[in-house]
Amino acid sequence: MTTKQSTTDREIRISRLLNAPVELVWEVWTNPDHIKNWWGPNGFTNTITKMDVNPQGEWNLVMHGPDGTDFKNKSVFKEVDKFKKISYEHVSTPKFIATVEFESREEKTFLKWHMLFESKEEFVQVVKTFKADEGLKQNVEKLDAYIRAQQTIRKQLKTNTFARTCTYLNFPGNTEEAFNFYKSVFKTEFSGKGIQRFEDIHADAGHPPLSDEHKKLILHVELPIVGGHILMATDAPKSMGFELIAGNNMHISVEPETRKETKRLYDALSAGGKITMELQDMFFGSYYGSCTDKFGINWMFNCNEKK
Repeated sequence: MTTKQSTTDREIRISRLLNAPVELVWEVWTNPDHIKNWWGPNGFTNTITKMDVNPQGEWNLVMHGPDGTDFKNKSVFKEVDKFKKISYEHVSTPKFIATVEFESREEKTFLKWHMLFESKEEFVQVVKTFKADEGLKQNVEKLDAYIRAQQTIRKQLKTNTFARTCTYLNFPGNTEEAFNFYKSVFKTEFSGKGIQRFEDIHADAGHPPLSDEHKKLILHVELPIVGGHILMATDAPKSMGFELIAGNNMHISVEPETRKETKRLYDALSAGGKITMELQDMFFGSYYGSCTDKFGINWMFNCNEKK
């Protein structure tokens, strides 16, 4: 009879109840265009050259530290059970196996994250040198903040079924300045609910409060310009996990009247390009998806026709 050896001296565990459905949590965890914006401890940015979220698929990532130091990471996915579980082996130093479990709880997701290091000595060294336990905690905090930002931004999308095309812009923190400028140029007034700020969001229990700086940022604003065209925007600062560069800070937002037309446009524009979010029914009541077409143009699709 063999006794199972305890691993408590070489493992880290953390869990968090996220106020978002499992489909969204899975999306921001498995899509490199999302995960690069929140991965790692505070102050880190990321470059992902490969992320094949399938069994035996590779994940090649360079984490850029606040002091400019680069940390190369290579992992191999071992188990991928959509909306339920991800397991991957970190094959570069330090060596460990990470398991992330996603438990759907109606419109929320209970996330469990477990890291098992190859040896007690390596675990002690990593915790002592790199503060891996605190780093994982910060990583989950950043994931939580990023999900809440994504969820809130998408909830601002139009709720009627009239077709329209808009341009959706992201700014690193100066949306208000930019839109006051556009307002003066086009001599129009803000539509919808006017300027909405992050402080207008009702704080959920268990979530860390927003800083005073973040509270004043723009959550959503709409401005008619010419011929009925609408500019929409939000602040997406680096301090909230976003990394904006010219090209990824602007989307053409298409809002067809019917699901059939939405699917037709989505399939045509994503062909030969890159799907950034599968077209699907979302928690905020819309048929939603996004892609980058073969010419590098970003598109969002949003339809409110019911099934």
